[in-house]
Amino acid sequence: MVPALTVSEMRLVSQIATEQSGPTLLQMIEQAGTSLALSALEMLDEDWRDARVLVLAGTGSNGAGGVCAARHLANRGVHVTVVSIRRPIETDGVLGQQFLALGEAPARVLLWSEAFDTAQADLIIDAVIGYQLEGAPRAAHMGLIRASNAVDVPVLSLDVPSGIDANSGTAPGVAVQPARTLTLALPKVGLMEENAGELWLADMGISPGVYARAGIVIEPIFGYETRVKLNYPGSC
Repeated sequence: MVPALTVSEMRLVSQIATEQSGPTLLQMIEQAGTSLALSALEMLDEDWRDARVLVLAGTGSNGAGGVCAARHLANRGVHVTVVSIRRPIETDGVLGQQFLALGEAPARVLLWSEAFDTAQADLIIDAVIGYQLEGAPRAAHMGLIRASNAVDVPVLSLDVPSGIDANSGTAPGVAVQPARTLTLALPKVGLMEENAGELWLADMGISPGVYARAGIVIEPIFGYETRVKLNYPGSC
C-alpha cells in the first residue's frame, strides 16, 4: 500500500526536503528527469533510436523536469524537440539551469507560439503544469495541452496530467489525456485511471524521516528499482 498525498501535503514534504534536510530541488529535478527519460524509452520500445519525442515544457519545476528528460533522451540519440512557454534565455532557477544544460545537447528548442507539428512525434511528454494547477489552464498552457490532445500520439505526463486538479481529479478546463503518468515521490489523491492512464511512481530520493516530519508514514517502496508501477484501488 502506497499512501497518496494532497497538494498541501506534497508542498510540505517538498519544503522540508529543500529547505531543511535535502535532497535539493535541483537534485529532485534531475531524479525526475532521468526517470521520465527512462519511461519514455520504455514506451518507445525497440524503436526508440529512430524516435521523435516532443517535450511540452511549462514555466516551473514540472517544465524543468521535462527539459531534463529532453537532455537525457538527446544524449542517447533520440530526436528531441522542446516546445517551451518561455524562451530559454528568459528562464531562471531550476528551469534556467536545465535549459543551460540542455544547450550542450543535440536538442531543438521552440517557443510555444512558433510552428510545430505534434503529428510528427512518436511520443509527447507533458511537462506543462503538474500538481501546481490553479484554476483552468490559460493562454500558452492551454495551447500546449490542446496540441497534445489534437493528434493520436501517446502522451507521457510528469507527476500529474496537466489540467487535472491533483486533489479532486477533475479538470476545471482542458486537460491532457495521457497513456501513462509518471508521478513523483508519492501519488496524488486525484490520480485515477480515467485521468492518468497507466500509473508509475518515481523515486525522488526523499527519506522516510522527511515524510515523518510531514506526518506521513511510509514503508520502503522501490527495492532495487527507481520506478515502480502502481495499481489503482480495486484493480489487480
